Amino acid sequence: MIHKKIVIAGGSGFIGEEMIRYFGKTNELIILTRNVHESGNNRNHYSGLTDADLHSTRFVKWDGRTVSEWKEELMHADLIINLAGKSVNCRYSEKNKQEILSSRTESTKAIGEAITQIDHPPKLWINASSATIYRHATDKPQNEYTGEIKNDFSVQVCKQWEEAFYKTNTPVTRKIALRMAITLGAGGVMLPYFNLLKFGLGGKQGTGKQMYSWVHIEDTCRIIEWLFEQEQLEGTFNCSSPNPVKNEQFMDTLRKVTDTAFGLPATEWMLKFGAKLIGTETELVLKSRWVIPSKLLEAGYNFKYNHLEEALQNIIEQTPRKQYKFW
Repeated sequence: MIHKKIVIAGGSGFIGEEMIRYFGKTNELIILTRNVHESGNNRNHYSGLTDADLHSTRFVKWDGRTVSEWKEELMHADLIINLAGKSVNCRYSEKNKQEILSSRTESTKAIGEAITQIDHPPKLWINASSATIYRHATDKPQNEYTGEIKNDFSVQVCKQWEEAFYKTNTPVTRKIALRMAITLGAGGVMLPYFNLLKFGLGGKQGTGKQMYSWVHIEDTCRIIEWLFEQEQLEGTFNCSSPNPVKNEQFMDTLRKVTDTAFGLPATEWMLKFGAKLIGTETELVLKSRWVIPSKLLEAGYNFKYNHLEEALQNIIEQTPRKQYKFW
């Protein structure tokens, strides 16, 4: 994509930063964020980005709930990407659960309302969703056609998130919900894995048999770019590699590409104890996410990183050695 106007809501996290890096050099980017420095200099928030990455990027304040002046940024936009939502890497207290849900549904409703209020709305609205909408699956893969959706907390969040997205009628704006698998890159979720390697804890988690659906961050960006070009496509798409692996295979491969000799496993009781200490939930590593991107494959998308080892090898090449080794 070149010379497009792209708006990213909630673009201050790992995925947002990588999207700025991917799209920023050749497009006009507007980042809707709660944290805008009064000086207008948001450069320090993105220490991993160069001036070239950010030279066509502007930062606009929004609260993620209400429609205000930021809606004008959507006018004549080619693409709006909504990534807004509180991190699920926390304890599921009632307060946190409410914030996880409301931060996703309210931001989605606000964007939908803004689109209905402006002339010349965006051509395409891509809203993040999550592949965790499918049940814990160890028997068969889940896709967009036959995947089974149950009723635990994470699933309910995803269901209400997508309901908020599809509820608003946007006849001029095409809509796509991306059910994103665990997104791998030189940052984000890889950082805690690197810490495990450093302390010799890079073995399987739990039984290690739970499925691990993943996608390389570059493929996530390429998928968005490709979907923009496929004007006939809309609806819900799984954003995941066609080759998910078991947890033990993921950890084995990570040790291989980092030349890590061994890794102690973590039993389920150890994970439960540790999750309380660090303020997270064991579901993030114990739920079996077995997701296949059937609709992307059928429509003709070609993944750059089909297999885990090549994806992790690319990530390690971008990662300073000190992040995953003591020496």
